[in-house]
Amino acid sequence: MAKKKKNVSGEGEYSSDGSHAISKFRVSDAVMMAILVILCATCVLPFVHLLAKSISSNSAVLAKQVTFWPKGINFDAYISIFKDGSLVYSFVYSLVVTLIFTLLGMIACTCAAYPLSKKRLKGRSWITFILMVPMYFTAGIIPTYLLMHDLHLLDTMWVLIWPLIYSPYNMLIMKNYFMSNIPESLEESAFIDGATNVQVLTKIVLPLSKPILATLSLFYAVGRWNAYADNMYYIRTDSLKMVQYKLYQMVASASEAQTTTLSEAAAVTSTPEVLQAAAIMFVTIPIICIYPFLQKYFVKGTMLGAVKG
Repeated sequence: MAKKKKNVSGEGEYSSDGSHAISKFRVSDAVMMAILVILCATCVLPFVHLLAKSISSNSAVLAKQVTFWPKGINFDAYISIFKDGSLVYSFVYSLVVTLIFTLLGMIACTCAAYPLSKKRLKGRSWITFILMVPMYFTAGIIPTYLLMHDLHLLDTMWVLIWPLIYSPYNMLIMKNYFMSNIPESLEESAFIDGATNVQVLTKIVLPLSKPILATLSLFYAVGRWNAYADNMYYIRTDSLKMVQYKLYQMVASASEAQTTTLSEAAAVTSTPEVLQAAAIMFVTIPIICIYPFLQKYFVKGTMLGAVKG
């Protein structure tokens, strides 16, 4: 068992392994804990409120009696969503688009970041500058729309994927991570053994970069999953609309006309407010389920990737 010794100030103890044992609970600690609890509550309570509304009775919701605990529990809103089918189809379609987008985005990001992290690449400063320009300047909506039209991408699935797979911000984070955490001596020894650049990247660099890969994959997936503006500009066919845009249409129609966008086949028996809450929970659940498994990589990758400029 580790031995403990007094701190110089006498306010605490240090164990022999260097860890610090807190012996006093200060007012500042209580203030910080209170602030953290409040911040956590601002993130969690809205979801709890929506969940309670989504499984409460219509009368209780209309009477504003539902806060954080459901009243008159029923699942009519969720049943209506599944009976409708359009939101479920958009959910599956969005999942496919997000997976393809994340995969292609990570490939593009890695292919840009790895060469730029090597000092042996001639002109890498200028190449980095050119690749970082889109982070600060964009052409605008109308020129981008005309470009998508000329490329025959309008009203296709690929208009939601190709324009955004390259992210200067993600590339910069990955480049900094490679420079800070992948020793050049390790790659040089692999080259001496006859390895190619592709072999070094796939067999040495990427296996050692799991934190940053998980972090940027989460960035790509969450960004694509939550976006709906490009759906609004480039997509007209209902079968190509992602679930976030469907949700936007539902909320907008319910707010303006107190109606919903679900079809008559859904046999809707819930009020627009309850359907909104159920739809929001239905769309948010995937991110809530995935994020806890990637959280440790998310924090570690972000910190390590931001150390060196």
